[in-house]
Amino acid sequence: MSTDAHIPTHVGLILDGNRRWARQHDLPLMEGHRRGYDNLRTILEEALDMGVEYVSAYVFSTENWTRTKLEVNYLMKLIMNMLTRDLRELHERGIRIVWLGSKQQVGKKVQRAIEDAEALTAENTRGTFGLCFNHGGHREIAEAVQRMVADGIAVDEMSEAKIAEYIDYPDVPPIDLVIRTSGEERLSNFMLWRAAYSELAFTDTLWPDFNIDEFKEILAEYAERGRRFGK
Repeated sequence: MSTDAHIPTHVGLILDGNRRWARQHDLPLMEGHRRGYDNLRTILEEALDMGVEYVSAYVFSTENWTRTKLEVNYLMKLIMNMLTRDLRELHERGIRIVWLGSKQQVGKKVQRAIEDAEALTAENTRGTFGLCFNHGGHREIAEAVQRMVADGIAVDEMSEAKIAEYIDYPDVPPIDLVIRTSGEERLSNFMLWRAAYSELAFTDTLWPDFNIDEFKEILAEYAERGRRFGK
């Protein structure tokens, strides 16, 4: 847990608005995704420097496969850049990478790259980056139940605590704060298990324009909230 109670231990980011940002600037849609990727790296570094221990980013959802082949292929390219070209720097900076997503539909090359990145960074302690790639909250819970059944867990043993042991990387704690950019105010199937008691923050800023000053403002507002967890 963070040593500062005002700093969330786990922040979830819904990176929305890359395509709208590109349209506003009369740029190709792919340029919006590229700028969004660059900004993610910046915000990740700054968040960890501030004391956030886990940052999980919704980079590709289980629904995003319905986008055009051109866009999907470009998003795969960005993921591969992170896992190959930029991996050494992330590793040297002590960042641990974990994959919070499903293997369904993901090509073997990308799977191997993610698994290699997880293995390389497994012992890093500066902070954890949750790569929510091919992630969907419903699917994560469904796959957890499937693993329980495969392990022979009896129906009367399928408690909330038991399911929590079978979701992706169960050592990653619940999300304290979810931030969504671009003016949309919904979770869109993001981290439904871990976000059950998350504080939610929404901003009209498009993701490529979201900066560390606005991030700090949101954290300052988060620090003023009273979290009762139903009590």
